[in-house]
Amino acid sequence: MELNPADPRPGPVPLPAREPSWVGRVRDHPELLGDIADAVGGPYHVLDDAHFAANLTGFAERFADAGVAGTIYFGKKANKAACWLPRCAAAGAGVDVASVAELVGALAGGVTGDQLVITGPAKSDELLWLAVRHRSVIAVDALDELARLLVLARTVAPVRLLLRIRPAADPDSRFGLTDAELATALDRCVEQRDTVELTGFSFHLTGYAVAPRAWQAAAAIDRCVAARARGLAAGAVSIGGGFTVDYVDDQAWQAFQREFRDSWFHAGKSFRTFYPYHSDPAGPAMLAAVLAESVPGGGDLAARLATTGTRLLIEPGRALLAGCGFSVFPVQGYKERAGYGIVTVAGTSLSLSEQWFGSEYLPDPVLWPARPSDRPVRVCVGGASCLEDDMLTWRKVQLPGPPRLGDLLIYPNTAGYQMDSNESEFHELALPPKVVVDTGGPRVRWRLDAGVPRSRRG
Repeated sequence: MELNPADPRPGPVPLPAREPSWVGRVRDHPELLGDIADAVGGPYHVLDDAHFAANLTGFAERFADAGVAGTIYFGKKANKAACWLPRCAAAGAGVDVASVAELVGALAGGVTGDQLVITGPAKSDELLWLAVRHRSVIAVDALDELARLLVLARTVAPVRLLLRIRPAADPDSRFGLTDAELATALDRCVEQRDTVELTGFSFHLTGYAVAPRAWQAAAAIDRCVAARARGLAAGAVSIGGGFTVDYVDDQAWQAFQREFRDSWFHAGKSFRTFYPYHSDPAGPAMLAAVLAESVPGGGDLAARLATTGTRLLIEPGRALLAGCGFSVFPVQGYKERAGYGIVTVAGTSLSLSEQWFGSEYLPDPVLWPARPSDRPVRVCVGGASCLEDDMLTWRKVQLPGPPRLGDLLIYPNTAGYQMDSNESEFHELALPPKVVVDTGGPRVRWRLDAGVPRSRRG
């Protein structure tokens, strides 16, 4: 419905997204997005792999600035597109994979097997065999998994592994090895040191705090030093991912948190947990902060790594995809209710996965095409399914005017986890295709993400 400027109740706080320049060039094109919507016949995702390459460079520069040796592994689970993989290969970055399909896809994208790290619990025999054959590093999560690897080390090829630590701060985690299990694992690595290369130790922390990552890394370095005294290589520590993305500016995020109320949401929907949509430091700056953090024993983490000759491994997913893509949903209908409208779009909220994790994706959607209007409206946004909970946006966001059939709603910065983590062919709707754009030339070009780009073949 129309906004009432005399209404004393403050409406939902707007949360416009920070967006890189390539997005404006694509979105402001008078016909491009509409032409793509006509071509694909439904919702779709837009990707820019050049921006991904720039993000890789940003992380690499932070390593160099701190004088730290290390490797960046792209967390493949954050986005299923193939276009990122040749960029990793070109930059000398690795890929973090957790399935046979992800491993094969990384190899097809040009990343060599020795640049892969294999994560996840209770890995299949096929995945372990392929990883050993390709000289990948395998993060060992349990003693029975280690036992299977030791057999492969004797019968197939030498293995490279990390021992995954269960952090003391997360004693209920189902992942990682306890102190007693680590001691047993180290004994077995020593016994079979001719065919087992202990690359080092790894861990993953929940949350996004800087200090705990640095402190846990320092403890893992101490484990490396002790393992070296027993004749093991133990030259690296992996701190996993969890590098934040700064989606919206500080003032908007503070206002949202300060004024937040359930009445902002369709049907009074109640949310209590949101991603920290404003984060400082974020991305590569967060890596710099981790490296600069003081750690027990004196000095900062970078100095501890340097003096012990230990390499740092990181596995960012969302942070490497920051600013690398957005999602587009054609408007299929609009109705008005008391005080706000309900937009229905083609596709479902399975293609904006935060809803299916019991939370809300908060950066404001944008109506395309932009046109003048003197009747701004507040709307929530639902998917085309028959489920009440199929909502892309429960929050009553402001649009410049009532949307029309054939308009597009653009959700910004969705490449990291949002656009395909939970997608399925519910209602037998086709999965939204991914469109890769090239904005580096005199005109914007686009292609479907279908594997290795033509310019990198043969």
